[in-house]
Amino acid sequence: MAQNSSNIPYDPLDTQPRVETPQLLTPDPVEFGPPRPGFFEAGSRSSVGSTLGVNARGSAYGSIAPLRSSQYDDNNSHELSPVGPASERYRDDPTLPVGAAPPTANLTEKDQLYAAPRTKTKRKALFGCLIAGGCLLLVLAIVLPVYFLVIKPKSSSTTSTNTGSDGHSGGHASATASGEHPENTPGFVTSGGDGSIVTKDDGTTFVYNNSFGGFWVFDPANPLNESAQAQSWTKPLSQEWAWGTDKVYGVNLGGWLNLEPFISPALYEPFYPNAVDEWTLCEQIMQRDGNLNAIEEHYKTFIVEEDFAMIAAAGLNWLRIPIAFWAIEKYPNEPFLERVSWNYFLKAIEWARKYGLRINLDLHALPGSQNGWNHSGKLGKINFLAGVMGVANAQRALDHVRIFAEFISQPEYKNVVPFFGIINEPRSNSDSGYPVEAMQAWYAEAYRIIRNAGGTGAGNGPFISIHDAFYGMSQWTGFLSGADRLAMDHHPYLVFAVPLPGGTPSDFEAMPCGRWAGDFSNANSAFGVTTAGEWSHAINDCGLYVNAVGRGTRYEGTFETTTVLGSCDTWNDHTTWDQSTKDSLRQMSLSTMDALQNWFFWTWRIGESSRGRVEAPFWSYKLAVLEGWAPTDPRESVGQCQRLGQPTHSFTGPYQSWQIGGAGAGTVPSLDSYPWPPTAIGGFPDAAPLPQYTATGAINTLPVHTYTYSSAGAAATADVGDGWNNAADATPMAVPIADCTYPDQWDATAAAIPTCGVAGATTEAAPVAEPTPI
Repeated sequence: MAQNSSNIPYDPLDTQPRVETPQLLTPDPVEFGPPRPGFFEAGSRSSVGSTLGVNARGSAYGSIAPLRSSQYDDNNSHELSPVGPASERYRDDPTLPVGAAPPTANLTEKDQLYAAPRTKTKRKALFGCLIAGGCLLLVLAIVLPVYFLVIKPKSSSTTSTNTGSDGHSGGHASATASGEHPENTPGFVTSGGDGSIVTKDDGTTFVYNNSFGGFWVFDPANPLNESAQAQSWTKPLSQEWAWGTDKVYGVNLGGWLNLEPFISPALYEPFYPNAVDEWTLCEQIMQRDGNLNAIEEHYKTFIVEEDFAMIAAAGLNWLRIPIAFWAIEKYPNEPFLERVSWNYFLKAIEWARKYGLRINLDLHALPGSQNGWNHSGKLGKINFLAGVMGVANAQRALDHVRIFAEFISQPEYKNVVPFFGIINEPRSNSDSGYPVEAMQAWYAEAYRIIRNAGGTGAGNGPFISIHDAFYGMSQWTGFLSGADRLAMDHHPYLVFAVPLPGGTPSDFEAMPCGRWAGDFSNANSAFGVTTAGEWSHAINDCGLYVNAVGRGTRYEGTFETTTVLGSCDTWNDHTTWDQSTKDSLRQMSLSTMDALQNWFFWTWRIGESSRGRVEAPFWSYKLAVLEGWAPTDPRESVGQCQRLGQPTHSFTGPYQSWQIGGAGAGTVPSLDSYPWPPTAIGGFPDAAPLPQYTATGAINTLPVHTYTYSSAGAAATADVGDGWNNAADATPMAVPIADCTYPDQWDATAAAIPTCGVAGATTEAAPVAEPTPI
């Protein structure tokens, strides 16, 4: 029987677990000063150093996760320099002054606020503890600066501080071996709030700081426990998200499981100018090392468990996690690291569950490239729904959508990953793209596939998020009307506007309100749930590799234009920014949040270059909060446009019932109007003669992470699913036809059409290799 996430609720007001196991908490005093991660030991090797003022021990390949602010010195002093004015620092209710006690009533801005059940025993003792605890918290609020950075890792009292030669302290996910957690120790504290000690898989610990009332939960006997909360105002995963009422304050984990040069420049710089995307990076690393261990080292160290805790402490409640198709499989001519990133997505699921965060799974790279940009896997030509292999690549991508959908639709995962972005930025609306009818046909088929995997109606499978394919949100009004939980994704960026806007930071403070608020409000009303899957603080295209490796910038007149707007030297080095610059960027940040309403910032972290600093600072939310040009509480954004004198365009709901999985959901009269495959694709008004794959391949199922724990003195294994939700979904996968020579699926825009593999072919399928165990 599967574990029930509601079997073991966590009560943050129940002191009993704390009383039983005080000896398991670190004997060192709990400190709320700057973190000293165990894998940032002084003198340890780092190829990049740290932009945050610390000698970083991390990946030998340059991808590390610095957790210290540059406002901290490098000795053991715990003096903090405030990020911003006292009124801007973290507090659970931003309407109160720092140090003021919060009201006893629930936060008024939320209609539904989760409250863990109070214990009914020892009420007097509990009341006294609460009073004493409240006094202590008040003293701490006055004496100590309230600060969001959550981490102070230290070695466990029973574990050496040496984390190994690679310096990884994040815990390596394993889908085939059982997950042995230190929490399996009888009586181990497996939940806690602000100031509690978190013990990671490798035995190291850190202090969890969350002044927003958030608390973490991990129960090894019930690893599916969903009672953690990121903040007091964010529902636990066990409660349904109320679209139209609850706000998505999200951030992308870009460049982690799907690499981009400007996010992890130190990985690419050794191969300049030959490594321009993940395809060429893998080729270069393989040529140098004979393996792709450097890629997995990046997975291990770029994002770690502490980041998830920090994200919750930053007032954020959702994650958008880009992943590529090679997390599932790859073909022999594709150089990517196959299936390994899935290990780390499983860790992401575990950590998100532990800290009460929801995941938007974003399929960022599709076979053949859906847009020709470097983050699609290969820079250059579009071969998805375009060119000779356009239909075949789209078939293969639909199988990837199906495999992901089957996994996240399982009851063990559906509350952690309730949102599925099925394609990132398909460049349909371009000269080298593909007709909107082909895009619509692919969306319609993906909808059928996902609803077959998870079912129809709220709680059955994920929301399905489609990108507007650069046609604009309004062009999709009425598409698949009646569809069950179909959402719209749009990526508003000031930096990619044509022409590039000029001016000082103060000129941008209110710009998002006028440009986007009305459009997003209208899309929410006319289409349904609409989110901004990406946005950033960039007011120009400065930043190392932002446009691509070696391509220069429009701001300096070295890319796509010769008009010079200024120098990037200042914008690439945030340490030169004065307070007025940060204040204006912060105002723009608040305006954007208010205009978009439900959003995911791009991205949480930008890695350091070989020069030891972040050279694209506009794009790092982590750095922005540390340095003060992003709010420490995103709720402060509500009403920002009105405060700046801009017209108010806020969608206040409600959505129509069918749009959020209620009555009428799944009744889609127009669905049959979009047959698959499409009759025309990019470059071919008649797609009938083009090669296809045949649906005769073995079903490829993603593995799960298993957990073992002690039960009555014996080892037990928790039931966490088998990777496939709908056993009746047994249609074979699309695979190449045996003895048919297909063109290169990534370079077939001008290839000759093969005489085999056309639609309707019944030739025997090529043998399919068994999936490689993870």
